[in-house]
Amino acid sequence: MERRNLLRAAVLGGTAAAFGGTLWRGAAYAAPAQPGTGPYGALGATDANGIRLPSGFTSRVIARSRQKVSGTNHTWHDAPDGGACYADGSGWIYVSNSEISSTGGAGAVKFNSSGTITGAYRILSNTNVNCAGGKTPWNTWLSCEEVDRGYVYETDPWGVKAAVRRDAMGRFKHEAAACDPQRGVIYLTEDVTDGAFYRFRPTTWGDLSSGTLEVMVGSSATSGSVTWARVPDPTGATATRNQVSGTKRFNGGEGCYYANGTCWFTTKGDNRVWAYDAAAQTISLAYDDSLVTSGTAPLTGVDNVTGTASGDLYVAEDGGNLEICVITPQGVVAPFLRVEGQSASEITGPAFSPDGRRLYFSSQRGTSGSSSGGITYEVTGPFRT
Repeated sequence: MERRNLLRAAVLGGTAAAFGGTLWRGAAYAAPAQPGTGPYGALGATDANGIRLPSGFTSRVIARSRQKVSGTNHTWHDAPDGGACYADGSGWIYVSNSEISSTGGAGAVKFNSSGTITGAYRILSNTNVNCAGGKTPWNTWLSCEEVDRGYVYETDPWGVKAAVRRDAMGRFKHEAAACDPQRGVIYLTEDVTDGAFYRFRPTTWGDLSSGTLEVMVGSSATSGSVTWARVPDPTGATATRNQVSGTKRFNGGEGCYYANGTCWFTTKGDNRVWAYDAAAQTISLAYDDSLVTSGTAPLTGVDNVTGTASGDLYVAEDGGNLEICVITPQGVVAPFLRVEGQSASEITGPAFSPDGRRLYFSSQRGTSGSSSGGITYEVTGPFRT
């Protein structure tokens, strides 16, 4: 997930899709939806942490690479990347990957009900370029290796159970994962220019030790019906994306998020956000850089993605001016926050606390531009929940 200089983008309505309990009505627009004022208004001045936020929001630094997490003896990992939050009694846990070669893995920070840090620890060690991943409904973290023939590791956010390598989920340049409990599948993105979009169907839901890896099949069109076909050899001895005739190609798969029948995923090579309607088995675009009709959209370099119960989609930038942008169900795209003075970095790991009132994310290389300079933040404020 290296930083890329991508073109400015504009929002494109896709087919109607349920997202976060709200109807995404992209197809109802006669023209592509345009940049506008988001639900939180304009960004304010840069705060003491180098973050520009809307009125009513504040930020704090919760961890820095190669430094002890406040109040703990745990040293935070280099190059913090994909992340997720887990309820922990009245508190919660934020998990973060480390996108480092050979000595990667994942770490976690634990909070009490008031947001005070009460612990930090490793949950996965000595794996390879752990980029993004995904949260499971049974409260594990899937940490994905972004290398050729990379693995998925299932980890315990509490750090009690040993991590387990899940070979059946396929060996390829993994990026992100998103669980669909309605159909009992896990969607997977692949970060190569001619990549595929996959789903893993466990033999038993909740047990990832065995199952079937499938790849999306369809035309090169940006919308329409798709099907799924079994990948004959998930070990990737022959690249998994090249084993099935008619595999639908995606240019650099990145973030992946599922909610209420729709899987949203991003592709950085063409700066798009896709929507897969799982019930109808159709795909469409929610965001595209080729249909600018007026103004300039703020979102450049689509990457990690998450969402909220209000129906808002939050997309982190790898490049551009280092923003997290919000795309509303009404088709408006606007910056939610901007990180200043860190142009050699990228924004990673956006995830909300279980109550939806705190947003966690990282600047992977911070002000230094080095993997050892990563900074992990928390933003608190009146989020739409």
